[in-house]
Amino acid sequence: MFDLTPGERRGAAVLVVILMLGTVYDLWRTSQPAAPQPPVVASAVPAPPAPDSIGGPAAPAPLDLNRATIAQLDALPGIGPVLAARITEQRRLHGSFRATEELLGVPGIGPRLFARLRPLVTTAPRVDTAPDSAFRTRGR
Repeated sequence: MFDLTPGERRGAAVLVVILMLGTVYDLWRTSQPAAPQPPVVASAVPAPPAPDSIGGPAAPAPLDLNRATIAQLDALPGIGPVLAARITEQRRLHGSFRATEELLGVPGIGPRLFARLRPLVTTAPRVDTAPDSAFRTRGR
C-alpha cells in the first residue's frame, strides 16, 4: 500500500517511538501523587479564617483581581505561574478588570476554568495611588 524507502521507514519508526514514549510519560505522570507545594511567603499568606457561627472556618474572601499579586493568583486552583503572569499582564495592558467575566479574555482561561474561579475572585475599582504632583503641569 505504501511504498516507503528504508530511510522513510526508519523516520516513521522513530516518530512512533517518540509518540509512545510521550504517551507512557503522560500516563506515568498522572498516576504519581502531586508534589508538595513550596512554602508560601509570609506576606502572601492571608490571615487564618475566623470561625463562623456554626463553628467551622468561614469561607475565604474572594481575591480581588485588580490588587492580587502573581503569588496570590498562582494559589488559585487551576492557575499556575504562567496564567498568573498572563492575568497581571492583561491588567497592565488593558487596565483594571471591570467584571470577573473579563478573565475569559486571558489566553488559557476557558469557560470550565472560569466556572471554577468565579466564586473565588472579584473585581473592585482600582485605586490610583499616584500622588497629585505627578499629574500637575510644569508651570505650577
